[in-house]
Amino acid sequence: MTVEEQVRAARVASRTLASLPRARKDEALELIAEALRRRAGEILAENAEDVALARANKLGAALVDRLYLDEDRLRETARSVHEVAALDDPVGEIQEGRRLANGLELTRVRVPLGVVAVVYEARPNVTVDAAALCLKSGNAVVLRGGSAAKHSNRMLAEVVQGAIIEAGLPAEAVAFIAGPREVLLQLVTLKDLIDVVIPRGGEELKELLSAHSRVPVIAAAGGNCHVYVDAAADLDMALAITVNAKCQRPGVCNAAETLLVHHDVAAAFLPRVVAELTRRGVELAVDRITAELVPDPRLKRANRTHYETEFLDLKMAVRVVGSLDEAIDHVTTFGSGHSEAIVTGDLEAAQRFTREVDAAVVYVNASTRFTDGGQFGLGAEMGISTQKLHARGPISLRELTCQKYVAWGDGQVRS
Repeated sequence: MTVEEQVRAARVASRTLASLPRARKDEALELIAEALRRRAGEILAENAEDVALARANKLGAALVDRLYLDEDRLRETARSVHEVAALDDPVGEIQEGRRLANGLELTRVRVPLGVVAVVYEARPNVTVDAAALCLKSGNAVVLRGGSAAKHSNRMLAEVVQGAIIEAGLPAEAVAFIAGPREVLLQLVTLKDLIDVVIPRGGEELKELLSAHSRVPVIAAAGGNCHVYVDAAADLDMALAITVNAKCQRPGVCNAAETLLVHHDVAAAFLPRVVAELTRRGVELAVDRITAELVPDPRLKRANRTHYETEFLDLKMAVRVVGSLDEAIDHVTTFGSGHSEAIVTGDLEAAQRFTREVDAAVVYVNASTRFTDGGQFGLGAEMGISTQKLHARGPISLRELTCQKYVAWGDGQVRS
């Protein structure tokens, strides 16, 4: 089948999915989770081939980490499918209802978007997460994964399609499309067949789709995230949060890339945090004040490029700021609107940070690593939207629906 034929078939399947009762969708999801467990050996074998090719091609450690699957990660993927099945079905949910003066009974209800195209890079788990979320929300999904994960994605798509066929749902509800960039560019011109495109990858992918797509794009973008240690911070807490935000899994979009430290606590905090981050293998690029406070020859001098960069690696920029205002200005200038954290015991400073920092998620005294659909109790996610229309933050079930007004009358006509 051509790309257009596959998408047209998905459009037909979407009409079936839109009217399915929750029980049928949940049955399909449980079958997907069971198939992931049953065919784990096949999936991991295909993934090992992708990882070997990635290493042979000398791809970065962060990309290889995103690409890699093992039994624990695959078990977690299956668990997330179970969690999606257990969530309330948003389709048909009544948002409001009222009787108008003319007697019309007006309700606003949630309905599926229709056909969702998900374009992603070296994250094979997205194949499953996207399919599960779209099925639960009554949408057909068109999956276009990156070449680095081509073996993993093909196998995972086969597993998902087999499970939904077993559940009696149309196989076309989950379409997997491979091929070069030209195929992708053709896909995103099918505005009469696809309702929304969701990119899951770096800034280059987001910019490519924003420039070429004729279909609305919800950008699940990268994250240039910050941890700001305020003058009133508990420094033990600040150390734990900084290390977790940077090191727990550095190759993901909610990992912190820049550490900002208030001048009043810099002398006490920076030697401790630099020592711990360096011990964990983090390469640091620091400003002049930090270099003076911590005279370590391993520290590089930071420039604007460091503060602009989403490293997705064991690298971090450091800067000392003179005030909360300066910290907020830095985040406003360099942040990507993803996840930002302040560590402070000052309630007023915390409230100002949450009000004035423009990001999808703002944390007080917690790591940025919690920005995740599963951590937020939303099941799986498509990614984290940093835009403001139509969704912001984790893209989960409700973000894959829109709203429709339904009016019941008894013969009303407008005069």
